[in-house]
Formats: sequence, structure tokens, C-alpha cells
Amino acid sequence: QVQLVESGGGLVQAGGSLRLSCVVSDRTVSTYTMGWFRQAPGKEREFVASINWNGGVTDYADSVKDRFTLSRDHAKSTAYLQMNSLKPEDTGVYYCAAVRATTRGTYQNAYDYPYWGQGTQVTVSS
Repeated sequence: QVQLVESGGGLVQAGGSLRLSCVVSDRTVSTYTMGWFRQAPGKEREFVASINWNGGVTDYADSVKDRFTLSRDHAKSTAYLQMNSLKPEDTGVYYCAAVRATTRGTYQNAYDYPYWGQGTQVTVSS
């Protein structure tokens, strides 16, 4: 069973930064496409960012482009979401997701990801 564990969430003021980490238990993690999603209270889960199996392709939601950066370190089986210039509307539970890659691209649809972490809370105060 593949397990994903997120960390790095917390409370930050608007304009601040956080870095989320997602550790994947599977040794073949280098074959996975990774994604991050978030869910605010009363709202549906939404796509944030995705990175393909070799880190060569990344995709971002328009709302986070130029502020968030997704990267991965295969040696550490970890994906990182660097979040800068945070806004109150970035508040929510952030989930890491993974899927064995069948293409060289990324996925924006949550239904494409069979493996999920437990989530980490990010709160941005104004």
C-alpha cells in the first residue's frame, strides 16, 4: 500500500511563505506523477499543482502561478510545494496525491490520483 505523508502546514501572515513536503513510501516513487490539491471550508477540493515523473513538466492552477513552485527529490522520495506571497484565499487543507505515470504529462483531475495523503492545514491571516 502506497502511503503519502504531508508536512509543513501552519499559520502564516499574508505575504509570507511556507514549504509543504510530501514523502512517498513506495520505492518506485520516481515513476509517479505527483499532485497537490486543496480544500477550503465549504468548498470543493481544487487542483493546485502537478509534476510529472521526472520533474520536467509542471502545471499550476492560475490562482497560484508565479507564487507556488512544485519540485521533487527522487533520492528523498519527496515532493515539495514552495508557497510564496501567500494570500488569505490560499487557506485550506492541502493534500498530496500520486499516480503511477502512464504519460509524460501531469494531471489536474483529482479522480486521476488513487493515492492520497491525510492533508495538512494552511492558514493565511490577513
